[in-house]
Amino acid sequence: MADTIAETVELLYTIDQAHLTVDQQIALSQAYAALAQAERLDQIHQMLHSIHQVLNSWVVRKATEGGIR
Repeated sequence: MADTIAETVELLYTIDQAHLTVDQQIALSQAYAALAQAERLDQIHQMLHSIHQVLNSWVVRKATEGGIR
């Protein structure tokens, strides 16, 4: 997902805004907003994945130390 976001950012910043119609400028602004939301969701996903890994390691460690209580 990060590669797709980076590619989209690169593409959006290559657009020459000086030659856009008002409708196109609005669409571009909406695209920027959607991109920002996607970046935030990706960050949240990464944090949740890290938390999941920590919890899994605790479960595995507890299981190897004599069972889960």
